[in-house]
Amino acid sequence: MGVTMIEHSPLQTIDYDRLTAPLLYLSSEQAGWDGLAAQAFHEPTLLDGWMAQGIPDMSLVLFSGGTMHMEQRPINGPWRSQYIHQGELILQPATDIAHEVRWQGLSSAPTRTFHLQLSPQLLARTAEEVAGGDLAQLSLLAHSGFKDPLLTQICLTLWQELEQDSPTGNIYAQTAAQLLAVHLLRHYTTSAPRTIKEPTQGLTERQVGRVRDYVRAHLDQELSLEALARQVGFSPYHFARLFRQSTGESPHQFVLRQQVEQARHLCEKSEMPLAQVALACGFSNQSHLTRVFKRYLGMTPRAFRQHYATRARL
Repeated sequence: MGVTMIEHSPLQTIDYDRLTAPLLYLSSEQAGWDGLAAQAFHEPTLLDGWMAQGIPDMSLVLFSGGTMHMEQRPINGPWRSQYIHQGELILQPATDIAHEVRWQGLSSAPTRTFHLQLSPQLLARTAEEVAGGDLAQLSLLAHSGFKDPLLTQICLTLWQELEQDSPTGNIYAQTAAQLLAVHLLRHYTTSAPRTIKEPTQGLTERQVGRVRDYVRAHLDQELSLEALARQVGFSPYHFARLFRQSTGESPHQFVLRQQVEQARHLCEKSEMPLAQVALACGFSNQSHLTRVFKRYLGMTPRAFRQHYATRARL
C-alpha cells in the first residue's frame, strides 16, 4: 500500500478523515534487521489516485480496522475491486511495476496497516537450504483479502515489538524471516516444494555447549542467527527449530538470558558505568539494558548493584 515520507508519533491523535495519504508511524529501519523490513501506517478513510511504486522485495500487508472498499489497477489498466476486512492480508511478490490505488472506508473504525518486506535473496537462500529448490521454479503467487493465522501472528508479534520500542536485534528478526520464508514456500508458490527437509534428531549437549561458548565470547558484537547456526552446521531455519526443541527456548531468548547473566556479573564484580555494561553485554543502550534486566530479575541494574553492595557490607 502506501509509502509516505511523513513520520508520525503513535502517541499523537490522528484525524483519519483529514489524511490524504498513508502516514508512516513505525519503522524497523533503525533496528538494522537483516533480510526483513517492517513499517506501520495510519491509513486515510478516503484515498484516491495514490500511486504505489513497485518494490524489489516480497510484501505482506496486515489490515487492522474497519472494512474498506479497495480498487487497484496497473497504470492505465482496468480497475480490480474488492473488500478488505479487519485482520485480512495482502501478499504481493516482488515487482517493478507501479499501480494505482483508491479506497473508501465503510465504517467509523480507523484503519492501520502493518507491512513486512522480505528480501528475494533470503527467500531464494531458504528455498535452496530447506527445500533443495530454485526460487525461479517456486514463484510466489499474489493473494489479496485472505487470512492465515501464522502470517498474522508473525505480523502482530513484530508490530508489537516496534510499538513497544523493544530493540530485538537481528536474531529475533532473522528467526521471524526464516519462519515467514518457509511458510510462504510451503503454501504460496506456483509449485510448492513436495518436501521441506527436516532433521530427525535434535542438538546434542556438546552442540548446545558450542553455541553457548560462541555467544558468551561475542556478547559485545552483533550476533546473527546465521553465525549461531554455523557453529553446529545447520541452516538458520533448522537451527532455530532444533535449538528450541533441544533447550526449550528460542535462540533470541537464549542470547538475551546470556546478556542478562553477564550484565549481572559485571554489576556485582565491577564498578563499570551502566552505559558501558550495556554495550559490553550487547544491549543497544542503557535503557534497553534496564528494561530487559528488570524483566528478568525484577529490579533495575542500578537497584541490583546497590542491593548487592549493601549485602556485601553486612
